[in-house]
Amino acid sequence: MERGRLVKDFEQALEGYLGVANLRKIRQVKVGIAGAGGLGSNCLLYLVRSGFCRFKICDFDRVEASNLNRQFYFCHQIGQPKVLALKDNVLQINPHIEVEAVQERVTTGNVDRIFADCDVVVEAFDGVVNKKLLVETYYASGKLLVAASGVAGWGNSDLIKVTKIHDRFYLVGDQVSEVSETMPPMAPRVNIVAAKQADLILSYVLNGCGRF
Repeated sequence: MERGRLVKDFEQALEGYLGVANLRKIRQVKVGIAGAGGLGSNCLLYLVRSGFCRFKICDFDRVEASNLNRQFYFCHQIGQPKVLALKDNVLQINPHIEVEAVQERVTTGNVDRIFADCDVVVEAFDGVVNKKLLVETYYASGKLLVAASGVAGWGNSDLIKVTKIHDRFYLVGDQVSEVSETMPPMAPRVNIVAAKQADLILSYVLNGCGRF
């Protein structure tokens, strides 16, 4: 009973911040998260805190100790499938949201199907091949596509920008700082990119830039 009251208080607080009409807009949108690593897990966290409540997350991987420096997981979740652990974590914020967890590797054979019912697709992959596959699939799909490029290392965070490719495709990052032995993925810059992805989606929906 106490938890239910607290969740209601949280939702009422969101109404106070955003207004009933804006929160209604947000709740109508289904967001697909392609990759549940540093970008995907944190972007989802920010979207849940912003009032979004319909999600599909896709990743085949499991939580490792090396993920904890930047990803939204905890020590006790090491070894668990990322999509299931992440679902559990965001449900701790708002248990009323809908989260479809897809534990699959995205391939040319399933990429069309996985996010077909989503209004927004967040590209949050580590590998260039999967990034390219997702962008090519949804570039002209009519969905809002938010991708990332250049998130590694530390410092120079003012270089992380949002670049508009076309009306429904945006790229976030400095487009230079790729992960390497000398440029590891670190929490501050990864979270800046994830937050900018989430903020872009929020502003796009609230500003009425597209019909959902």
